[in-house]
Amino acid sequence: MGKLALTAKITHVPSMYLSEFEGPRKDTRKAAIEGHQEIARRCRELGVDTLVVFDTHWLVNANYHINCAPHFKGVYTSNELPHFIKDMPFESPGNSELGVILAQAATDFGVETLAHPATSLDPEYGTLVPLRYMNADQHFKVVSVSALCTVHNLADSARLGWAMRKAVEEQYDGTVAFLASGSLSHRFAQNGQAPEFAHKIWSPFLEMLDHSVIDMWKNAQWKDFCEMLPEYAAKGHGEGFMHDTAMLLGALGWSEYDGKADIVTPYFGASGTGQINVILPVTPQSGAAIPAAVASAAQGYTPVSTRL
Repeated sequence: MGKLALTAKITHVPSMYLSEFEGPRKDTRKAAIEGHQEIARRCRELGVDTLVVFDTHWLVNANYHINCAPHFKGVYTSNELPHFIKDMPFESPGNSELGVILAQAATDFGVETLAHPATSLDPEYGTLVPLRYMNADQHFKVVSVSALCTVHNLADSARLGWAMRKAVEEQYDGTVAFLASGSLSHRFAQNGQAPEFAHKIWSPFLEMLDHSVIDMWKNAQWKDFCEMLPEYAAKGHGEGFMHDTAMLLGALGWSEYDGKADIVTPYFGASGTGQINVILPVTPQSGAAIPAAVASAAQGYTPVSTRL
């Protein structure tokens, strides 16, 4: 019935919003913003009606959750970085129908997931920042998925991603994009050193690690990457323990995925963290209920440490 038309790993650095205003940060995130706009342009070309965002700023301590309110509107200030994102207005239509379908499909697949179609809960900035640049005219509906998962298996996140893809293809009458909203390495600059690292990575080790991963993505070395993901998430300070990445790769077929990354915004540093906008082309997968690679991941992966 439906179609997963586009998937991408995207940045949501709050300095994107800060760069809109006069001052020393003016236009310093222009490339990242234009990357979001390009991804949105491609989504429109593909007929996407809903953006499903795997948000590494939505922290949950039990179950997986989907914010699928019928409409989002408000003014957002970040409790984490209130000097970067202050009084940012947002508005977007939601998609309650799709959110309920996705949650039920994941639960039926053995990954308990709760949909919230009637809620006062606003999205976090891992969703709101991308929507500012991808959906300024409210063209797309939006669904937000919790992806800062503190006590969850990466393998379950992979299974959730696959279940959601199958739900879109088999139960939803529309076209969808999945966006993994989170960084690569995510080691913030030490307190007091943030200005020095505004456009840098925290350490040479993390920068080299990120570049190695990007090369693997460009060369379709997904089996190797999936094997190293839990350790990369831990030792590379992966944002949200990289559950957003596991969800995205689960939707694509995990280590059986064979697409080559399409870099939209080249890798850049932000407050010590490693950022990128990159499209991972959706490729056909087997007609099996679950690819063997995703099934084996569910049996063989353990949680990363519960370090925020």
